[in-house]
Amino acid sequence: MLKKTISFFLILCLMLAALTGVCAEGTSADIVEIQKYGNLVLSMSGSAFLDQGFAYGDIVTVAINGQELEMPVGSNYSDVEQGSMICRVVVKPDANEDYMILAINMGDLATTTGIATKEKTEADPGYIWHYTVEEPVTVAFSMKEKGGYYDQWVIHQLVRSENREDYPDLSDEAFANFRPVTTTGMGTGKLYRSSSPVNPEINRNHEADAAAAAAAVRTFINLADNEETMKGYEGFAESYYSGQNFICLNLGVDFSAADFRQGLAEGLRFLASSQAPYLVHCNEGKDRAGFVSAVLEALMGASAEEITADYMVTYFNYYGVQLGTEQYDIIASTNIQKTLAAAFGLESLFDGDLQAAAVRYLESIGMTAEEIAAVQACLAD
Repeated sequence: MLKKTISFFLILCLMLAALTGVCAEGTSADIVEIQKYGNLVLSMSGSAFLDQGFAYGDIVTVAINGQELEMPVGSNYSDVEQGSMICRVVVKPDANEDYMILAINMGDLATTTGIATKEKTEADPGYIWHYTVEEPVTVAFSMKEKGGYYDQWVIHQLVRSENREDYPDLSDEAFANFRPVTTTGMGTGKLYRSSSPVNPEINRNHEADAAAAAAAVRTFINLADNEETMKGYEGFAESYYSGQNFICLNLGVDFSAADFRQGLAEGLRFLASSQAPYLVHCNEGKDRAGFVSAVLEALMGASAEEITADYMVTYFNYYGVQLGTEQYDIIASTNIQKTLAAAFGLESLFDGDLQAAAVRYLESIGMTAEEIAAVQACLAD
């Protein structure tokens, strides 16, 4: 009940903010930071941007590095479908949480705009950005269409709490987004997925680690961190996870990027050479873990309906999104169904042989037929 009350109150506040905005004039800000996944942090606060008349649900023209890009103004990355750009505006009382970020949901805007290149490193935090243009990089904003994305923005509003007490109806496993993958062809107790059992950022690591221990997980595939970062998390040395077999892939969130594809192939080769049960995770267990789980589900013979249902359990665990609602259908169609179909080269996830498409996809990222067969053998009963 508390989670629903929080969600309703926040959405009401955001809707009122959007509706009361005055006509916006143009404005500009500098890029002050490039985050790990290519998101651009700006010098302007979110509240200052809204004070100039922009509002959630507007579509703005963003001029950067000689390019003009159209982006809706939203409050979360998930306000747009995967692969789409967003001008993310966050407004909270804490000044450190009052900011603006330009991003591509599950993409890399810094690389897409050509302003920087990323070098992966073994040292914490696992990456270095190198600007390819003169600094500071200034971004200019102008109004494209007032309220042009408002209806879609309202539908996409998702609010999550990091407090265990706000989810009284969920088990500890569901709170941690931990579950076995049980789709067609998957062996019993072979593959699990969850939020990070070691990263304390979203306050679910202890529950995820305990669930992994109860399931006797032997092999962890960490999609999010490099090893130095992971071992630096508070409590890592005392975790169940630390005593098991693991690989740290430090992957980005652009599933089409060469480093993601290469890293995924490395991770699956590691799986095939390691002992079950296996657990695949990123930070939330939602996007990278969701995509990798979906690929493996398809490889083992799951249908599009099964893959969608498993993916959407995460949105119930975190946000209470219910099957049969418009919000459920929109999230499913604009996230996993669109993303996996694109990766598999299909017009629709509901067309064609998904198992054959998964094999072709894994071959395209560099895996041999023998390696793919080895993964299948490890995941089967």
